[in-house]
Amino acid sequence: MTLTTLAVLVPLLPFLGAVAGLLLGRTAPGFVRPLAVLPTLLAFALAVTVAVRQGTGPATDAGTRLTPTGSVPVDLAVHLDGFSVLIAVLVTLVASCVQIYSTGYLRDDPRYSSYAALVSLFTAAMLLVVYSGDLMVLLVGWEVMGICSYFLVGHYWETPEARAASLKAFLVTKLGDVPFLIGIFALGADAGTFRINGVLTAAASGQLHHPTLIALLLLGGVAGKSAQFPLHTWLPDAMAGPTPVSALIHAATMVAAGIYFVARLLPVFELSSAALAVLAAMAAVTMIGSALSALAQDDIKRVLAYSTIGQLGYMAGALAVGNRSAAVFHLLTHGAFKALLFLAAGVVIHAAGTNSLATMSRMRDLRSRVPDAMWTMAVALAALAALPPFSGFFSKESVLRAAEYAAEGHQAHVPSAVGWTVLVAGLLTALLTAAYATRLFLLVFRGSGGEAPAAHRTPVVMNAVLWLLAIPALALGVTAGKLPQWFDGTSLAPTLATSVLGVGLALVGVLVTYAAWRHTETRANRVPIGAVVAPDSVEPAATEAAAIAAHPQVYGDIAGAPDPADPGRLLLGPLHRYAVHGFGLDVLYSKAFVRPVLAAAGLVRFLDREVVETYVRTAGGVPRLLGLLVRRAQTGNVQTYLSVLLGGSVVLAVLAVLVASGA
Repeated sequence: MTLTTLAVLVPLLPFLGAVAGLLLGRTAPGFVRPLAVLPTLLAFALAVTVAVRQGTGPATDAGTRLTPTGSVPVDLAVHLDGFSVLIAVLVTLVASCVQIYSTGYLRDDPRYSSYAALVSLFTAAMLLVVYSGDLMVLLVGWEVMGICSYFLVGHYWETPEARAASLKAFLVTKLGDVPFLIGIFALGADAGTFRINGVLTAAASGQLHHPTLIALLLLGGVAGKSAQFPLHTWLPDAMAGPTPVSALIHAATMVAAGIYFVARLLPVFELSSAALAVLAAMAAVTMIGSALSALAQDDIKRVLAYSTIGQLGYMAGALAVGNRSAAVFHLLTHGAFKALLFLAAGVVIHAAGTNSLATMSRMRDLRSRVPDAMWTMAVALAALAALPPFSGFFSKESVLRAAEYAAEGHQAHVPSAVGWTVLVAGLLTALLTAAYATRLFLLVFRGSGGEAPAAHRTPVVMNAVLWLLAIPALALGVTAGKLPQWFDGTSLAPTLATSVLGVGLALVGVLVTYAAWRHTETRANRVPIGAVVAPDSVEPAATEAAAIAAHPQVYGDIAGAPDPADPGRLLLGPLHRYAVHGFGLDVLYSKAFVRPVLAAAGLVRFLDREVVETYVRTAGGVPRLLGLLVRRAQTGNVQTYLSVLLGGSVVLAVLAVLVASGA
């Protein structure tokens, strides 16, 4: 079987699994789980085969004319190189783990069949993006992912949070997709083709006449899909969906698509220094702002969501300094440890019965209930904090190395100011990332209050998936010496300067956060607020919040504090109130866009009802009135007709007499 045929089968298998799952979900429920897991596992095996056969050789590009358009043709094309085949392995690995994990996590969910089918379709759409050699075909996968995310984020549609989150995710990403679509059309028109290799050839030969405009339009879609400032606000709210969906979106699909797209078309973006500067500024603001917000969140999944936004900022920063190898390397390692983080968080939520870090911090036995989740999450958090020898250290250092190289003016087409922007933001984010990663681990697994509520036993498949993902989260960084052969040949090994700075700042973040946690723990332990009931001297309360509100004299100066043992409050100080709400961007967007649109819709509704409908009603009322008069004249009664005829004759006779006498 040829290499291109194998590559076509990789997205086709989960697509067929999705179709079969939707058709047989109700009539043959026994086939739902095999149809969810087996096609994705087989796709993973084929993706590995494609990667091995493609290897480090020259790119494979094959296609056939899909349809004549009369201008720029559209081809059904496959493009295989080191970037695409490794990303496909990541996508299928994470998707397989998510499907296996979901058989335990959602085993009692009545809508599991549709959920599993949508996950398979989501996977197929991302694989289409990864392997596609034509921009229009890539756009199909890009948009299918958008609609899949709408349905999956809104899986628990009974809750208003899920409904609102799914709608927000769809609308915000579509807001970016509008300029993205225009940019693709403009790029195809300039290059004379939608084939990616043709576009890159046109970029290299200087045939693109509007590179800055095209690059900025494309960045709109990238900002929406990859949750970069200012279109990142949908991703934290998307945590209303099932936790395995969060793992899939954050680790291997959807948000990875934008970064991968820029990596594939980086030569186009390098034609415009302005576009690179915009990308660098977007990445810097995203990194720092999301890290501060992560340090303030109480929901464990929102912490991880803001973490994803920040790590995507690292990747965007690497692309801004012209190093797509570092960006894709970090995309690979991030996919492994972020999938592990979300799935481990799912086990913790399963045991604790809550997403709240404040509540978890008051459960002293949580670590003994979920030891597998604790140890694997520790591995993933260490990788997230970029501590050596975990995978995140090597990939993050490759980004900092690329930024340092550009800052020194050694990277062609990249202004040194862009390099300094990414380098400074990356180092500051390294400090903040270690801080919120440490805070999350301490609040979840170092609680000292009451016992966790009774929980069901964690299914074996869920723990097995955690240990499977812990392997790449721990060891994937050792491939840094081999990956340049698969990519552009650029070295990915860390340098001494950035390693010392990055690791030093990360250790400072860990130690300062631990000290703040010890301080807040000591303060919190001055009063017995660990359990969900008041002390013996007062009446029990239904919840801890109710106990504090009912008996403030018992809890003293801690009364009214939502979470007195949270080191994030101490570290952020007055900034906490802004960071916890994402620095008010949602409020700003609501005032600047949502309210004006609603007001305009209200005006249109008023005009439609009071003006247009009034006109229509009047236009219809006049003929109706005339018809009523005519209907009364046409009674069918002969006597009435004779009476009217006689009356009319008398009137005419009188008028004739009057006219004659006047004459």
